[in-house]
Amino acid sequence: MADILTAPIPPGDAETWIFDLDNTLYAATSRIFDQIDARICGFIAEFLELDRDEAYRIQKLYFREHGTTMRGLMDLHDMDPTPFLDHVHDIDLTSVAPDPALNRALGRIHARKVVFTNADSAHAERILDRIGIRHHFEGVFDIIASAYVPKPERRVYDAMVQAFDIEPTRAVMVEDMARNLEPAAALGMTTVWVENDTPWGVEGRDAPYVHHHAHDLPAWIEDVLG
Repeated sequence: MADILTAPIPPGDAETWIFDLDNTLYAATSRIFDQIDARICGFIAEFLELDRDEAYRIQKLYFREHGTTMRGLMDLHDMDPTPFLDHVHDIDLTSVAPDPALNRALGRIHARKVVFTNADSAHAERILDRIGIRHHFEGVFDIIASAYVPKPERRVYDAMVQAFDIEPTRAVMVEDMARNLEPAAALGMTTVWVENDTPWGVEGRDAPYVHHHAHDLPAWIEDVLG
């Protein structure tokens, strides 16, 4: 295993770029995740027969303790994940607009590109289509491919690397949740945190496993590629 303090390769020398989806390939200001968050709470309220306040408390508790709320519901309540995913991703995407700047920036990356997400591939593909960037990506490694085990569990990163035959020391990983970059750095990847002020996003932002900060992802890509 690589030392997470070892200087990583420059992003421009990478053979593979790995991107998170939500609040990474589209801006958190689109409020898409707010819709998902609300639908998760509603699902819990109905599934566990709770009022909204208690459902919200359970939602955030499971997120903190199990990596995702879904994993907590599966572990503690034997929930079938398929109806959950169908429900929480049944959202309005009109606020997600095509992003020509990101499309141009991704086009300048002459390397393989994959999406690595705790969502499912159907949701990922809808988002990528809305942004107009799906054609850049070789594939999606989603929560179903990971057997419903979420990031930042190390075994999920190992499975993703194996699935796409990635050499970690020649890869870049881009994420809005800084803590999800720790296993990537431990594998030897160059890591990039997409800056945001969400409580779940900032945890670990100043840790040594975060090699780069990107305030504006397309601009950052253009800058590092020169």
